[in-house]
Amino acid sequence: MAIGAPGLRHAAALIQPFLPRRLLGTGEGGQQNGQGEHGSHRASPSRDHRSSPSLAGRALREDKVARFSGKVVLITGGARGQGAAEARLLVAEGARVVLGDLLEEQGRALAEELGPAARFLRQDVTQEADWAAAVAMAEAMGGLHGMVNNAGIYVPKRLMETDAALFERHMRVNQLGCFLGMQAVVPAMERSGGGSIVNISSTAGLRGSPGAIAYSGTKWALRGMTKAAALDLAPRGIRVNSVHPGPIETEMVQVWSNAQRVERLARIPMGRIGQAEEVARAVLFLLSDDSSYMTGAELAVDGGATL
Repeated sequence: MAIGAPGLRHAAALIQPFLPRRLLGTGEGGQQNGQGEHGSHRASPSRDHRSSPSLAGRALREDKVARFSGKVVLITGGARGQGAAEARLLVAEGARVVLGDLLEEQGRALAEELGPAARFLRQDVTQEADWAAAVAMAEAMGGLHGMVNNAGIYVPKRLMETDAALFERHMRVNQLGCFLGMQAVVPAMERSGGGSIVNISSTAGLRGSPGAIAYSGTKWALRGMTKAAALDLAPRGIRVNSVHPGPIETEMVQVWSNAQRVERLARIPMGRIGQAEEVARAVLFLLSDDSSYMTGAELAVDGGATL
């Protein structure tokens, strides 16, 4: 079972992008995403008609608020970057969130910013006891309906520069951590009537990535684990999908030199680095009933870099 109850309002939200402008009542200044009031229809002869937002637009705004109402989502690596962006969007759409991270100061500050809908706990994703504590915290908030395996490390080293300790460290955080997380959340999701797991992989898990053999290896592994888990958990009402971000403007890319940034940008057809919120919106799509018939899928959010 995916997060969010489908219905007529939800259907309107799904079809809105494909409706002609005359049916949407959207003027040139109207917002197609439904987050603001729609503009007037310039050709309408009726003042009352011009001043009334479209039914589809109103349904979309209501649905955006209610899409995650009553749902609880656990986010690892939730203190900053993509995890923090996911948390902000989820809370804005009615969810309660558990933020797991080793960055206590940043995590607690974010939870305070988000208010009563968010709680933070210090979580090492390689420790089963920490996973048990995170799941218990989620259930105390009302169940567990979604989980984002977002925590990860990235230490770029080429094959001959990578020692066994660094390789194993990547495996423990990026691969074992996600494995333990998927195992840990299943019983709670079943008690909540089903759920959705989103594993954050990388474009390094879709193609070769020079100078990052340990990181790339774990992200390819997570891609395969996602598909295997999707098969195992579908009968339990739990969907499992992966997101594969390209270069995103977070702490991981801010260490690049100017030369590295220029070289990476040259590989991206859209010609820019992505933003954390752009990845977060893809994650929310997979957590929600918008993707209710998707499991085992891999979603690239990369500006076309893997084309």
